[in-house]
Parts: sequence; C-alpha cells; structure tokens
Amino acid sequence: GGSNHENRKSRSSSGSMNIQLFHKASHASLLTQLNLLRQRKVFTDVLLKAGGRSFPCHRAVLASCSRYFEAMFSGGLRESRDAEVDFHDSLHPEVLELLLDYAYSARVIINEENAESLLEAGDMLQFHDIRDAAAEFLEKNLHQSNCLGMMLLSDAHQCRRLFEPAWRMCLADFAALVKTEDFLRLPGDKVQELILSEELEVEDESLVYEAVIDWVKADTERRRGELPRLLRCVRLALLPEAYLLKTVASEELVMCHKLGREIVEDAVRCKTRILQNDGIVTGFCARPRKVSQALLLLGGQTFMCDKVYVIDNKTKEITPKTDIPSPRKECSACAIGCKVYVTGGRGSENGASKDVWVYDTLHEEWSKAAPMLVARFGHGSAELDHMLFVVGGHTSLAGSFPASPSVSLKQVEQYDPQTNKWTLVAPLREGVSNAAVVGAKNKLFGFGGTSVNRDKLPKVQCFHPCQNRWSVPAACPQLWRYTAAAVVGNHVVVIGGDTEFSASSYRFNSETYQWSKFADVTAKRISCHAVASGNRLYVVGGYCGAQRCKTLDCYDPASDSWDSVTSVPYSLIPTAFVSTWKYLPA
Repeated sequence: GGSNHENRKSRSSSGSMNIQLFHKASHASLLTQLNLLRQRKVFTDVLLKAGGRSFPCHRAVLASCSRYFEAMFSGGLRESRDAEVDFHDSLHPEVLELLLDYAYSARVIINEENAESLLEAGDMLQFHDIRDAAAEFLEKNLHQSNCLGMMLLSDAHQCRRLFEPAWRMCLADFAALVKTEDFLRLPGDKVQELILSEELEVEDESLVYEAVIDWVKADTERRRGELPRLLRCVRLALLPEAYLLKTVASEELVMCHKLGREIVEDAVRCKTRILQNDGIVTGFCARPRKVSQALLLLGGQTFMCDKVYVIDNKTKEITPKTDIPSPRKECSACAIGCKVYVTGGRGSENGASKDVWVYDTLHEEWSKAAPMLVARFGHGSAELDHMLFVVGGHTSLAGSFPASPSVSLKQVEQYDPQTNKWTLVAPLREGVSNAAVVGAKNKLFGFGGTSVNRDKLPKVQCFHPCQNRWSVPAACPQLWRYTAAAVVGNHVVVIGGDTEFSASSYRFNSETYQWSKFADVTAKRISCHAVASGNRLYVVGGYCGAQRCKTLDCYDPASDSWDSVTSVPYSLIPTAFVSTWKYLPA
C-alpha cells in the first residue's frame, strides 16, 4: 500500500511549491453545529446544575472559553471525571444559561437587568471577556444614583476598569451621595477610604463630619466602635472654630467616647495654633484636601512683580488681593501650608536679592523671613516635606554695572520654616537657571533650564534629601527653558518651554523616570506657569507664538480634557502661580 502512495505523490509533484488552501466557510460555523448537538444532548459529557435546573454540555467547549472549566476538567480534581457539576445557589440558572449560550455562539446581549450578574458570574467562572464587556456596559451607564453600588461591585470582583471611574464619581459627587441610603449602607472600611482621600471633593469639611455621624447613627449599636477610626479621617481643624467648639464638642456620640473626646481636643489645640499663627501645623486634622485650596497668582502690569491676585473658586474671577512690599523681577514663589514664600529676584536697582518675603493668607499679612545665603534671580523653588528649596538661577557679578548675569548657579539651599534658617545642601550636577522645579515622591526634580552647555539636550536633575545628593536619572525630551512643572496624580506634568519645534507637554513618572506625551490641546505655550490644585492642573501666562496667552486653562485628569476657565486681565503679566491651604478663621 505504501508504494502506491509514493507513486501518487511523485506523479503529482513537479518539484515546485504548488499549493492550494481549501477553506469551507460553512464549516467555520462549527459552533452552530456543536450548539445543535448540545440541544439534542448528543455527545454531551458533563451536566451543569444551578438552582434546580440542568444543562448538558461538552467539556471541550466550556474549557475553550473559560479558564475555570479548563482547570476543573484538566486537573486531577474530582470534577475532572465527575459527570455533573452542581453550583446550587451560588449561580442563578438564567445567568448560567446566558454564559452557555455565549460559549456556544460567541454572542450575548447585555442589558441593565443582567449586566451586574454577568460581571459577577463572568468573574467567578473566569469568562474574562464577558466580565470586561459587562464592566464596559456598566461604565457607560455610570450615574450618581448607582456609582456607590458599582464601586463596591467592581471592587469585589477586582475589576479595575469599572472601579476607577466609579471611585472617581463617588469622590466627585460625595456631597450629594451622603444623603442617600446607599451611603448609609456602605461597609465601614469603604466609608473610611472615601473620607481619607485627598481627592474628596468637598468645599466644606462639616459635610464630612456630618456624614460620619449620620453613618454611625444609621446603626449605632453595631457601628459605635468605628467612630474614632472615622473621626480621625475628618480634617477637624478645618472646621470653623465656633462649629468645632459648639456643634462637635456637644455631640453626645463623640464626647461619651474616650477616644472620640481626645481626637476632638487634639483638633481644637491644632486649630488654636493655626489661628495664633504658631509655627507650621503639620497635623493630619489640619491638612486641607486638594479641593479646598486657594489659587494665587503673582505678577504685575510689567515684568516687575508687584501684586498677589486671588482666583475665586466659584466665579473664577481674578482679583488683586495684596501688594508685594518690595516689587521685583525674576523672583520665584512657592507655597507651604497657608503661606507664600517669595524669594530673590532683581529689585528696582537691578541687583540680585537675598530677600525672602512671606505672605500669610490666613492672617492676610506680610513678614520678612531670614534672607537666603546666596542672592539670586531666575531660580526655581519648591516645597518638599514642609521644607522650601531654592535651586539654581543667576547671581550678579560683583561691582559690574549694569549687572550682567553670571553663569548659572549650582548652589541649592533649603529653608526650614520652623527654625527660620537657611542651609546649603548638595549643589546641582549642572548649574541651571529658569528650570522647572517640583517636589514629588520624597524627591526634588529640576527639569531643563539654561546651562553652560546650551547646545546639549537638558537634563532632569533629581535631589535625594536623605542622602543629600543629586543624580541625573533622565534627559528631557526637548530643549527646555521657561517650562512649568506640577504634580498631577502619580506624574509630574511638564508644560510649555521655548523650543523651536513646539511647546509640547509631557508627563514624567517620578518613580520609573520614564517620559510619555501628555494631552496638549491648549498647552502649547512658551514660558508659562502651572500649578496643581484640587485634582486639576491650572496653566496661566506665557506666549503662543508672538501673542500673549490670555486665558487661565484647566486640565481635568478624570475626563482627560482641557478647558479655559477664565481670561486673565490683559494688563497682568504672571510671574508665579501657587496653590495654598485654605483655613477658615474663627
């Protein structure tokens, strides 16, 4: 027989690669055929049961679209040989039927009635595409009325895709949600996670305090013990003093609890220190959430910076707030807590200054801090762990007139507001001026700037405070000076810069040191200023081509989109942009 086959092969083979692909389209509907066999119970080799109903199936089909069944049938498990698998009441028969119809047809109709059950069952039986499709459906139908439920559901089934947007909606709509039944039914650890979040969008902390009290009172016997844990997450020192002393201190639920009473007493002490302007108050109960911060713009009608403007949270109007005691050019400003530190710059007589002016936004008064060790202008400044750092810049050449810029400084100094002292720390690896400086993840970063080697691509310089050393973990993706940087979420966003190509924006991961492009709809500006406040990024000033940019723009990471918030008065040229903590006075 063998030789006969050999002969046939040699007769038809001319040695050339002569092939034909035979494809029978109707055979591709193998699933349809298998489904008919299933309905006639032919060759079925396993019986699935749920809630009293039985479904005969083929193991091979189940194993091919579910990791759960693949493991069950291929392992040495008892079920791998058992003729039936009973889910009892852990699975609704109609949901199992939908999954099986999908396994045999690659189709399933998802609607409002079945989406949640499909997500749960898809997760349990590891039909991952079903789980993800149901999550996508639910994400499109997310709403204030269901976001708490969706947050719990997606959390229980490790469904990041739905959890993220649901969680963001819970934080954003918190004020409306605390009045709902769903909120009062939340488990304690979820209430805690929500009110702990920096990103919770509440203008008024009393809302958070009242939400905690209402939640505990909804089931006092069971929940009383959780009160201290939750109370610690409320920023009690942000409440007006009168509210704290009257309302909170007379709440029986709180005061009859030894720990509760201590937490309130601690907050009252904190509040007193803030109102008496007694050092920097770093206690957690005094730390405003991101959303309750004030945006301040420093600038002037010329390049001389002489005023502080405030941007109203509600109306977004930009109005003058106070005059800077000693107007200056090319200074830097940075906020720590509720104070703004204006460092260096060039005064009217053009010499570099060591002066440090401090504006206290709570008491609305100016004072002078200890002068810097090195006079400088064109430098950067940033906060890191309640310390102020000033980086680089120029200092004037002694005795030369008019003052001409020296080479860029390498000196970096650190200011401690508690002791009112400046100390020099390790110098930059490469002296720079007009670099963007920002503190993120316990490190200080300087991006780009003008250095001696103007021809080279500028670097990212990173300061590690615990080791007091600088490293150069990355290069900048473009030639950058006059850029702005701010921390948004886990990334530093670097915006603008005077490149010949374009002023694009990038995001920089402060842990992996990797760059990626950033949504730059309205961010194509040169020499602008940026600050993060609330969960958003604000950008102001700068030039688009030869034109001055006239808008204050805002980037919202939740929708990944830019918006123009308001117009900047045309006469105002911004010098610095900061976001300070906002405390309510008595």
